[in-house]
Amino acid sequence: MQHRALISPSILSADIANLERDLARISSADLIHIDVMDGHFTGNLTFGPNVVAACKRVCTAPLDVHMMVTNPDATIDWYLDAGADIITVHAEASTHLHRTIAHIKERGAQAGAVLNPATPVGLLEDILPDLDMVLLMSVNPGFGGQSFIEGCYAKIARLRELCERVGARPRIEVDGGISEKNIAKVAAAGADTFVAGSAVYNAEDPNTMIAHLRTLAQNAIEAAR
Repeated sequence: MQHRALISPSILSADIANLERDLARISSADLIHIDVMDGHFTGNLTFGPNVVAACKRVCTAPLDVHMMVTNPDATIDWYLDAGADIITVHAEASTHLHRTIAHIKERGAQAGAVLNPATPVGLLEDILPDLDMVLLMSVNPGFGGQSFIEGCYAKIARLRELCERVGARPRIEVDGGISEKNIAKVAAAGADTFVAGSAVYNAEDPNTMIAHLRTLAQNAIEAAR
């Protein structure tokens, strides 16, 4: 049985000066995606635990915290203390990924691993059964508004096949360039959780767009069964 489609709008595309307002504009979201960048792992600097704590105060949806940092073990507890419900860490940045994943779970949150576009899915084979989520980057991390890398469709399918082979059932999340034009194809390839920033916040009604994206993805998931 496959997971149902979830939409995780990224607040990277929100107006941070009006964050509470822009969180209300995505009140129908399944998850809230918070990109944490340290200015080292990526060429951008974004949100700290204070922003996670602020979102926790006004959101009912789980907080999906994506840590794009060079040393996640040094700061993970900050975000757990602030209220993160899901934390994903980059396999490229984690020296002891199994230990990091175990720590997140011991703290009561869900744990996932992230792969950049050039990182093969086979890197996660031995840890897949321990993961609640695998996040595949479909752009190079750092900035919103980038175009989806077309080769990622095949990568999503390879990850789904690998999960089935090892008997693992993590959510497969895809982040980067997701829109109404490609979400059905991404879902058909094997994804079930979708990060959308510009596509949601640039819409006239973000909540209507969230519902539209969710329907497109769910229909594609059901058609692929």
